[in-house]
Amino acid sequence: MRVLIVGGGGREHALAWKIAQSPLVDEIWCAPGNAGTASLAQNIEIKAEDIQALAELAERKKMDLTVVGPEAPLVAGIVDLFRERGLTVFGPSMEAAQMEGSKSFAKEIMLEGGVATGRAEVFTDYDSAAACIEATGHPYVVKADGLAAGKGVIIAQDDKAAYQALKSCFIDREFGTSGEKVLIEEYLEGPEVSILAFVDGTHVLPMAPAQDYKRIDDGDSGPNTGGMGSYSPVPVLTPEDYARAVNEVLYPTALALMKRGIHYKGILYAGLMLTKDGPRVLEYNVRFGDPEIQAILPRLRSDIVEAMLAVIEGKLEDVNLTWTHEPCVTVVVASGGYPGGYEKGYPISGLEESNSIQGVTVFQAGTRLGNQGEVLTDGGRVLAVSALGEDFALARENAYLGAEKISFQDMYYRRDIAARAAGVT
Repeated sequence: MRVLIVGGGGREHALAWKIAQSPLVDEIWCAPGNAGTASLAQNIEIKAEDIQALAELAERKKMDLTVVGPEAPLVAGIVDLFRERGLTVFGPSMEAAQMEGSKSFAKEIMLEGGVATGRAEVFTDYDSAAACIEATGHPYVVKADGLAAGKGVIIAQDDKAAYQALKSCFIDREFGTSGEKVLIEEYLEGPEVSILAFVDGTHVLPMAPAQDYKRIDDGDSGPNTGGMGSYSPVPVLTPEDYARAVNEVLYPTALALMKRGIHYKGILYAGLMLTKDGPRVLEYNVRFGDPEIQAILPRLRSDIVEAMLAVIEGKLEDVNLTWTHEPCVTVVVASGGYPGGYEKGYPISGLEESNSIQGVTVFQAGTRLGNQGEVLTDGGRVLAVSALGEDFALARENAYLGAEKISFQDMYYRRDIAARAAGVT
């Protein structure tokens, strides 16, 4: 089987790594890929958003399966285009991808499905949104409706910050068309957890849960990022709450979509808050989380390609997933200055030494190969160091040992990933 992976981040390196383990797969291509995928696959310089060129590549190279990593091509309709051309593709349709592409659409589906979530109001202009701020108690959660690379959710602790968030969306147009519609949402409290599931329209097969770290600095301070670390499983998530999330969130969501005539096929990712009243949905994503999947896939013992094909064929009920008991901790190594401005092109050393540590796998994200075959920085989030261990303390120790082996100019990573899970204060 010849597989095409769309995307070039840490998620796509992790997917290539896992897909390469399948006995069903003979050859992997990545578009555009990165320096990490280059060791597992044939990279080709086609951007993930260029869905026409990707479809032409899949036809020309006779790809047996295409796996779409990022959300943008899914929202743009890559799955619909591939299906029209008779190509086998894993991911939700453009209509189904609105679960991530429009937070207001996702809220409608949750209400129709009876899924527990925070109260929210939707606004299309600054003045009416500002009037809501005046009438509501803080803190406020201000969300750009559309895609914003994980940075479109602002938790404002006071009126001034809330007005600034509205200004960023409506006046400064920081998020472009994604900020033309804004949600002001109830602030919920509790630990966050991510549950990703394979969905074939009617059946739901959940993966092991994960928890990620969105803020740039230790102690969950500083601006939001695409994610600075993660771990799996999640000790704070009880078996009862996990079952509730599957039965009261994921299944009702798939059913509500089906009632609208939308057969959701792909990965459905529920971002949950574990409140005192039980799990509440913060958001949905329509793809594998990054960096959550870098902590989930090392624990997966099953063939991921079998699960993907079962989703496409509507046979998910025949699939079971098996997991190692070992936890996994993932530490993201970033360029200094991220999520603001940063330099690119710095040589990276220590990758082999890091990968040689027992239980450690380094997934590359913002990297590229230089003229001499050296690995260079090429993005904000550069690497994800994932490590398995007998317990969280060992997994965390291995992950940080792996991160310490790596070196490039101005590198940065948080020092508190999985500290609570490992019992570190």
